[in-house]
Amino acid sequence: MQPSPAEVARTLAAGRLAGTAQVAYRPGPHEVRHATDPSGRILLLVSIVSDLAAALRPEPGTRGRALVLDVRDLPPAAGAPALGRLWVSGWAEPLDGPAARQAAVDFAEVVPTGDLLDVGRRFTLHRFEPVEVRLERGGTVIDVEPAEYAAAEPDPLHPIERELLADLTDHHGSEVAAFIRRQLGGVVPAAGPDEPPPQVVRLDRYGLVVALGPGGARYRARLAFPRPMSGQAELAELLHPVLCRRRRQTDRVDQDWSPSVLPDQGRSRG
Repeated sequence: MQPSPAEVARTLAAGRLAGTAQVAYRPGPHEVRHATDPSGRILLLVSIVSDLAAALRPEPGTRGRALVLDVRDLPPAAGAPALGRLWVSGWAEPLDGPAARQAAVDFAEVVPTGDLLDVGRRFTLHRFEPVEVRLERGGTVIDVEPAEYAAAEPDPLHPIERELLADLTDHHGSEVAAFIRRQLGGVVPAAGPDEPPPQVVRLDRYGLVVALGPGGARYRARLAFPRPMSGQAELAELLHPVLCRRRRQTDRVDQDWSPSVLPDQGRSRG
């Protein structure tokens, strides 16, 4: 299994990656701090003295401004594949009163910042419901239905992916490399004498993306988890037999995973 386009879109939109906003018929783009509420609606935290605040000011007789939020994935390590680029379009309107207070709580759940305490004074919150969602992956643009986007969940491991990958590389490199070789020994060519060790380059709730092969032409493959992960605790329980040799039951562990070379990015140069 792999994340669906809607799940990837929700993960990119969540607010932990930098984004820019382009307001229709206004100069830009503008760097923006954003987050999503539980329904996937976009929240923008905007300084009242910024160019973005001026661009978002509604015209008389209207509720808000049309804009596009643009978010690019930042791979967690050199050579790791990107999740893609996201564009979310909608009509942003300023919030006040109870709606602004609830939006501040929702924003803080994703991106805690002290500036939320100044909403209504130095900052405003704007919110918009996605009308159009587009995801670019590998040069292909995918239209995601807004209803599917709203129903999807952000990946629970994405906020800590970088730390998890660093831990696997720095503290469990030999165990991970041996496990990857056992899983993919019949799928990819045997290791050469000077080949760098296999490593995990991306991680999500459904599995691992691994790289192996000679330095000039690394293979990428996916190892699917036996079940989707709900968070770090469940992932640690799953990986414990792989990483801790004394308790590892190699045959059973290997049978529970589903390896496959990625068809669209099977080889990566560099």
